Amino acid sequence: MKKFSVLLLAFAMVLNIANINAQDGDKKELKTGPQMNFDATTIDYGTIEQNSDPLRVFTFKNDGTEPLVISNAKGSCGCTVPKYPKEPILPGQEAEIEVRYDTKRIGNFSKTVTLTTNATNGDSVDNPGTFVLKIKGKVNAVEPVVAPVITPQEDK
Repeated sequence: MKKFSVLLLAFAMVLNIANINAQDGDKKELKTGPQMNFDATTIDYGTIEQNSDPLRVFTFKNDGTEPLVISNAKGSCGCTVPKYPKEPILPGQEAEIEVRYDTKRIGNFSKTVTLTTNATNGDSVDNPGTFVLKIKGKVNAVEPVVAPVITPQEDK
């Protein structure tokens, strides 16, 4: 009976180890080709004053097995200007997309930047290399500073 218990325990341990290894294999599996994964795809500027800092940064990583190439980045209007890396991003490497919004414009805004890449995991099933990043917020007008009017004093 003691041998049977030891054998049963050993068998249970083998099954448990096999299950753990199978789960680890799933976690480590890399998708083939370049994979573009962002920390966030929307940035909220919040409520800012007119002429505030226009720059925001989207950080991403190539989690794939091949170099990632961004061939184009286009803002939804002329007030949204993206800057992207022109060199390939190697597997495991991180990079940034800089976006500048024209904070001279007053009011609510919601704009997009569309990226064209060679990634295999984009936003569209039909075009997997396309990613859409979003920025939003509100720009409040800065109250003009009125200089005090100084009147000359009369001599008495």
